[in-house]
Amino acid sequence: MRTKLLLTSLLIFVLVFVMVGCASEETKTEEKAATKVEEKSEDKMDEAEAEEVAGFDIPSVVTYFNPSALADGSQASFDTLAYDGDAPRIAYMPPATEFNYYIAIGEGIKALAEEVGADMFMLAPQSGADINGQMGMLQDVISQGVDIIILSTHDEAAAAPLVKQAVDQGIEVVIVNSDIQAFPTPVHAVVGYNQRNGTTKMGEYVSMKLADEAVKVGIIEGQPGWHSTERIGGFTDVIGSKSNFEVLSSLDGKWNVEGGNVAAMDMLQAHPEINLIFAANDYEIMGAQKAVSSLDRDDVLLFGNDGDTAALEEIAAGTIDGTVHTAPYEMGSIVLQVALDGLAGRFEGGYVETPTIIVDSENVLDYLREPDSLYPRPSKEY
Repeated sequence: MRTKLLLTSLLIFVLVFVMVGCASEETKTEEKAATKVEEKSEDKMDEAEAEEVAGFDIPSVVTYFNPSALADGSQASFDTLAYDGDAPRIAYMPPATEFNYYIAIGEGIKALAEEVGADMFMLAPQSGADINGQMGMLQDVISQGVDIIILSTHDEAAAAPLVKQAVDQGIEVVIVNSDIQAFPTPVHAVVGYNQRNGTTKMGEYVSMKLADEAVKVGIIEGQPGWHSTERIGGFTDVIGSKSNFEVLSSLDGKWNVEGGNVAAMDMLQAHPEINLIFAANDYEIMGAQKAVSSLDRDDVLLFGNDGDTAALEEIAAGTIDGTVHTAPYEMGSIVLQVALDGLAGRFEGGYVETPTIIVDSENVLDYLREPDSLYPRPSKEY
């Protein structure tokens, strides 16, 4: 009897132990399943967060002219861009900080970058003659993992190997303030006014204004390169066909005020009969104005190219006669929109032309009274 009771008790104990063990295993299984569900949920959340980070929306804010094709072999492919979809990081690299014109382009880029939430910085040497300095900076920027390089350079040949390196690394490269449709190595886009067409307008303007006068011309070139060749060429192509125009001197003004001053002083002393000076940019013509003033020559007409704020104010004051206004601030907003559209797949390459207009005493106030479109802003209200 006692043996029977002992066996029964032992059997009940074993059954209870097995049942508790099974319940424990079921609980562990449920806990494991719940853990896996949580892990999957967290994974999905991480994926969603990653998609949100990589889903930067690139808006189309600024309109621009339809692009024309670059020269054969000059178009870089957008298929090899390394852009990962995050907020784009943009390097704006003008040839120098000494020129307000390039700062104005940068302000246009900066304003749009802030509007769309992109990360933009500017890097440039102080002097436009410091080609080696710009090349060193370009090399540094390539190693920083930027998505876009917006580049303007006074030496395309020197920049070409580094531009190729950038493109090969998947960086989008856009050339600004240029219309060079055959850059020495392929680029993704070129944005700027048609420089020869712009100064052709100036040639037509002065030849019409001075059709009945004998005009002795001094030319102040920029530092040798594409920009200078095109700007000077547009002007001289027109006046060269006019019998009453004669070019007596053509000197390098090094793109700056001091260079323009020296060049104008030299040509006016060598050829005092010069009564019109055309310069490749506004800094040079402002330098020429200083030379004309110091020589007490109020008979020399002065014409520039760019639309720099200071030059516009000189035109309003009557000390400079006119310029080709190339709207650098607007150019900046256009070049960034083109570059962003390239990342978004909306732009397939080419050259985008930006607008130009001749500004003289008759229409200069129209521009000075729109200070938000100028950089720096005018020194006073007009």
